[in-house]
Amino acid sequence: MDMALLIATLVFIVPMCISPGPNNVLCAAHGSQHGFKGTLTLISGMAVGWSVLGLFVGGATVFIEDNQEFFDILTYIGAGYIAYLSYKIATSDPLDEESQEKERLGFSTGVAIQFVNGKAWIHFLVLMTTFGSLFGAGFAGKAMLVLFNVVFGLPAVMSWAAFGTVLRRAFTTPSSAIALNRAMGASLFAVAVWIGLH
Repeated sequence: MDMALLIATLVFIVPMCISPGPNNVLCAAHGSQHGFKGTLTLISGMAVGWSVLGLFVGGATVFIEDNQEFFDILTYIGAGYIAYLSYKIATSDPLDEESQEKERLGFSTGVAIQFVNGKAWIHFLVLMTTFGSLFGAGFAGKAMLVLFNVVFGLPAVMSWAAFGTVLRRAFTTPSSAIALNRAMGASLFAVAVWIGLH
Protein backbone atom coordinates (compact mmCIF):
# COMPACT_ATOMS: atom_id res chain seq x y z
CA MET A 1 0.00 0.00 0.00
CA ASP A 2 1.17 3.52 -0.85
CA MET A 3 1.61 5.19 2.58
CA ALA A 4 1.54 8.71 1.13
CA LEU A 5 -1.80 7.94 -0.55
CA LEU A 6 -3.12 6.41 2.70
CA ILE A 7 -2.23 9.58 4.65
CA ALA A 8 -3.78 11.80 1.96
CA THR A 9 -6.94 9.66 2.04
CA LEU A 10 -7.19 9.99 5.82
CA VAL A 11 -6.63 13.75 5.61
CA PHE A 12 -9.64 13.87 3.27
CA ILE A 13 -11.93 11.34 5.03
CA VAL A 14 -11.57 12.36 8.69
CA PRO A 15 -12.53 16.07 8.38
CA MET A 16 -15.29 15.24 5.87
CA CYS A 17 -16.82 12.71 8.28
CA ILE A 18 -16.53 14.90 11.39
CA SER A 19 -17.56 18.28 9.94
CA PRO A 20 -21.21 19.42 10.11
CA GLY A 21 -23.31 18.03 7.31
CA PRO A 22 -26.80 16.58 6.86
CA ASN A 23 -26.02 13.28 8.60
CA ASN A 24 -24.16 14.76 11.56
CA VAL A 25 -26.57 17.64 12.21
CA LEU A 26 -29.61 15.36 11.80
CA CYS A 27 -28.09 12.89 14.29
CA ALA A 28 -27.47 15.70 16.78
CA ALA A 29 -31.04 16.98 16.34
CA HIS A 30 -32.52 13.49 16.58
CA GLY A 31 -30.33 12.64 19.58
CA SER A 32 -31.54 15.79 21.33
CA GLN A 33 -35.14 14.62 20.92
CA HIS A 34 -34.91 10.83 21.23
CA GLY A 35 -31.62 10.14 22.98
CA PHE A 36 -28.60 8.19 21.76
CA LYS A 37 -30.25 4.75 21.85
CA GLY A 38 -33.29 6.09 20.01
CA THR A 39 -31.03 7.38 17.21
CA LEU A 40 -29.17 4.11 16.60
CA THR A 41 -31.77 2.82 14.10
CA LEU A 42 -31.43 6.02 12.07
CA ILE A 43 -27.62 5.71 12.24
CA SER A 44 -27.72 2.09 11.06
CA GLY A 45 -29.81 3.17 8.07
CA MET A 46 -27.30 5.91 7.35
CA ALA A 47 -24.44 3.39 7.44
CA VAL A 48 -26.20 1.08 4.97
CA GLY A 49 -27.30 3.92 2.66
CA TRP A 50 -23.83 5.49 2.82
CA SER A 51 -22.18 2.19 1.90
CA VAL A 52 -24.60 1.47 -0.98
CA LEU A 53 -24.11 5.01 -2.30
CA GLY A 54 -20.33 4.62 -2.07
CA LEU A 55 -20.42 1.35 -4.01
CA PHE A 56 -22.72 2.91 -6.62
CA VAL A 57 -20.45 5.94 -7.08
CA GLY A 58 -17.42 3.66 -7.24
CA GLY A 59 -19.00 1.78 -10.11
CA ALA A 60 -20.49 4.81 -11.87
CA THR A 61 -17.85 7.53 -11.40
CA VAL A 62 -17.40 8.19 -15.10
CA PHE A 63 -21.16 8.58 -15.73
CA ILE A 64 -21.56 10.98 -12.78
CA GLU A 65 -18.59 13.10 -13.86
CA ASP A 66 -20.04 13.38 -17.38
CA ASN A 67 -23.59 14.24 -16.23
CA GLN A 68 -23.29 17.27 -13.97
CA GLU A 69 -26.98 18.18 -14.45
CA PHE A 70 -28.02 14.89 -12.81
CA PHE A 71 -25.85 15.68 -9.80
CA ASP A 72 -27.22 19.26 -9.59
CA ILE A 73 -30.83 18.01 -9.57
CA LEU A 74 -30.03 15.53 -6.77
CA THR A 75 -28.38 18.32 -4.79
CA TYR A 76 -31.51 20.50 -4.92
CA ILE A 77 -33.80 17.58 -4.08
CA GLY A 78 -31.54 16.79 -1.13
CA ALA A 79 -31.55 20.40 0.09
CA GLY A 80 -35.36 20.41 -0.07
CA TYR A 81 -35.65 17.15 1.86
CA ILE A 82 -33.22 18.33 4.54
CA ALA A 83 -35.15 21.62 4.81
CA TYR A 84 -38.34 19.59 5.34
CA LEU A 85 -36.68 17.56 8.12
CA SER A 86 -35.43 20.79 9.70
CA TYR A 87 -39.03 22.12 9.74
CA LYS A 88 -40.30 18.92 11.38
CA ILE A 89 -37.65 19.17 14.09
CA ALA A 90 -38.04 22.93 14.69
CA THR A 91 -41.83 22.77 15.02
CA SER A 92 -42.03 19.67 17.19
CA ASP A 93 -43.11 19.98 20.80
CA PRO A 94 -41.35 18.31 23.73
CA LEU A 95 -42.20 14.63 23.39
CA ASP A 96 -43.75 12.33 25.93
CA GLU A 97 -42.85 8.63 25.78
CA GLU A 98 -45.75 7.67 23.47
CA SER A 99 -45.29 10.45 20.90
CA GLN A 100 -41.51 10.05 21.09
CA GLU A 101 -41.80 6.54 19.66
CA LYS A 102 -44.14 7.72 16.89
CA GLU A 103 -42.01 10.70 15.80
CA ARG A 104 -38.70 8.82 15.74
CA LEU A 105 -36.92 8.65 12.36
CA GLY A 106 -36.05 5.13 11.35
CA PHE A 107 -33.82 2.94 9.25
CA SER A 108 -35.46 3.80 5.91
CA THR A 109 -34.99 7.55 6.49
CA GLY A 110 -31.32 6.95 7.25
CA VAL A 111 -30.91 5.04 3.99
CA ALA A 112 -32.97 7.45 1.84
CA ILE A 113 -31.25 10.63 2.99
CA GLN A 114 -27.91 9.41 1.63
CA PHE A 115 -29.17 9.44 -1.95
CA VAL A 116 -30.30 13.07 -1.74
CA ASN A 117 -27.31 14.18 0.34
CA GLY A 118 -25.15 16.42 -1.85
CA LYS A 119 -22.25 16.25 0.60
CA ALA A 120 -22.27 12.44 0.40
CA TRP A 121 -22.20 12.47 -3.42
CA ILE A 122 -19.32 14.98 -3.47
CA HIS A 123 -17.52 13.01 -0.78
CA PHE A 124 -17.65 9.74 -2.70
CA LEU A 125 -17.00 11.30 -6.10
CA VAL A 126 -13.78 12.91 -4.80
CA LEU A 127 -12.89 9.77 -2.84
CA MET A 128 -13.27 7.47 -5.85
CA THR A 129 -11.65 9.72 -8.43
CA THR A 130 -8.74 10.94 -6.28
CA PHE A 131 -8.06 8.13 -3.82
CA GLY A 132 -9.79 5.19 -5.58
CA SER A 133 -6.58 3.21 -6.12
CA LEU A 134 -5.67 3.02 -2.40
CA PHE A 135 -6.71 -0.65 -2.12
CA GLY A 136 -5.96 -1.52 -5.73
CA ALA A 137 -7.70 -1.24 -9.06
CA GLY A 138 -11.15 -2.53 -9.87
CA PHE A 139 -14.44 -2.67 -8.00
CA ALA A 140 -13.05 -4.76 -5.12
CA GLY A 141 -10.56 -1.99 -4.31
CA LYS A 142 -13.35 0.60 -4.32
CA ALA A 143 -15.51 -1.61 -2.07
CA MET A 144 -12.61 -1.79 0.42
CA LEU A 145 -12.35 2.00 0.27
CA VAL A 146 -16.06 2.31 1.12
CA LEU A 147 -15.60 -0.02 4.10
CA PHE A 148 -12.54 1.95 5.21
CA ASN A 149 -14.62 5.12 4.97
CA VAL A 150 -17.44 3.66 7.11
CA VAL A 151 -14.89 2.92 9.86
CA PHE A 152 -14.49 6.70 10.27
CA GLY A 153 -18.03 7.75 9.34
CA LEU A 154 -19.87 5.68 11.95
CA PRO A 155 -18.00 7.06 14.99
CA ALA A 156 -18.57 10.57 13.62
CA VAL A 157 -22.38 10.33 13.39
CA MET A 158 -22.51 8.48 16.73
CA SER A 159 -20.52 11.31 18.34
CA TRP A 160 -22.95 13.89 16.95
CA ALA A 161 -25.91 11.84 18.27
CA ALA A 162 -24.23 11.68 21.69
CA PHE A 163 -23.70 15.46 21.56
CA GLY A 164 -27.42 15.90 20.88
CA THR A 165 -28.22 13.64 23.84
CA VAL A 166 -26.04 15.77 26.13
CA LEU A 167 -27.91 18.86 24.95
CA ARG A 168 -31.22 17.14 25.68
CA ARG A 169 -30.19 16.53 29.29
CA ALA A 170 -29.22 20.20 29.65
CA PHE A 171 -32.58 21.41 28.32
CA THR A 172 -35.00 19.60 30.62
CA THR A 173 -37.91 22.05 30.98
CA PRO A 174 -40.61 22.14 28.26
CA SER A 175 -39.73 25.71 27.24
CA SER A 176 -35.99 24.96 27.00
CA ALA A 177 -36.74 21.74 25.07
CA ILE A 178 -38.78 23.76 22.56
CA ALA A 179 -35.91 26.26 22.26
CA LEU A 180 -33.48 23.38 21.63
CA ASN A 181 -35.78 21.95 18.92
CA ARG A 182 -35.93 25.37 17.23
CA ALA A 183 -32.14 25.75 17.39
CA MET A 184 -31.52 22.25 16.03
CA GLY A 185 -34.10 22.76 13.28
CA ALA A 186 -32.50 26.09 12.35
CA SER A 187 -29.05 24.44 12.22
CA LEU A 188 -30.31 21.72 9.89
CA PHE A 189 -32.08 24.34 7.73
CA ALA A 190 -28.77 26.26 7.47
CA VAL A 191 -27.15 23.05 6.18
CA ALA A 192 -29.95 22.74 3.57
CA VAL A 193 -29.41 26.34 2.43
CA TRP A 194 -25.64 25.82 2.23
CA ILE A 195 -26.14 22.70 0.10
CA GLY A 196 -28.58 24.54 -2.18
CA LEU A 197 -26.16 27.41 -2.73
CA HIS A 198 -23.05 25.30 -3.44
